[in-house]
Amino acid sequence: MGHWFSRNIVEPGKLPLFLALASFVVTFLVTRTIVRLIRAGKGPFRNVSSAGGLHIHHVVPGVVLTVLGGFGAVASGRHGVGAAVFAVVFGMGAGLVLDEFALILHLDDVYWSDDGRKSVEVVVLTAALALLALAGFSPLGVNDMTTDERQDRVTFILSLVLNFLLVLVTLVKGKFRMAVIGTLLPFVAIVGAVRLARPGSWWARRFYPRRHKARARSRIRTYRHDKRWTKVRRKAQDLIGGFQERVPGPGSAPPP
Repeated sequence: MGHWFSRNIVEPGKLPLFLALASFVVTFLVTRTIVRLIRAGKGPFRNVSSAGGLHIHHVVPGVVLTVLGGFGAVASGRHGVGAAVFAVVFGMGAGLVLDEFALILHLDDVYWSDDGRKSVEVVVLTAALALLALAGFSPLGVNDMTTDERQDRVTFILSLVLNFLLVLVTLVKGKFRMAVIGTLLPFVAIVGAVRLARPGSWWARRFYPRRHKARARSRIRTYRHDKRWTKVRRKAQDLIGGFQERVPGPGSAPPP
């Protein structure tokens, strides 16, 4: 395990990315846990407010940490203690910012509303893409490879390009979540690319105008799919983000 980590993470200069991803995921999970405790009135945590009573969302320190970590990482390069430290700072800041992505998108306090679920989806997407870059591209930076290893890398690159094309087709067919999962599980991308596009997607607008049967089948299939999986998806989001439609009471405080 140590040899693999050194050869595929440390040697190609991927350690800062690994640390940034780890701190990003941990920060998001810890933040969600603290926010849920505050909402439930448990534990020592409380909302943070300025002297004038202005509620300070955690996206504010998140932006500061992201800026500091980003500029510090650029100045530090890919190796050394400085690069590792700034990568952790950047990951923490990104975790705080994307946890309130829905607030930035809507310019409204939608943290606990149905629109707030977008934050969880963006965090999962970001983690998936970072994991793909970490696991998929790091072997390409390894030096002193044998002939067999080079052949394996060529095969790997071709597979990666093919999977990228499948993910792209899945994405333009309007299957956002399948495209994200397909970046890590190629079989999912194959299924998404082969099956009919969702109504309203770029693929449907481009290729289905005169294919009436395909357009009708697409609508029926989408309706059945959404009816079957919407509740399951929301339960998974609730498990991660603790979502529940908020009913403000007298004197209720906004989420942190």
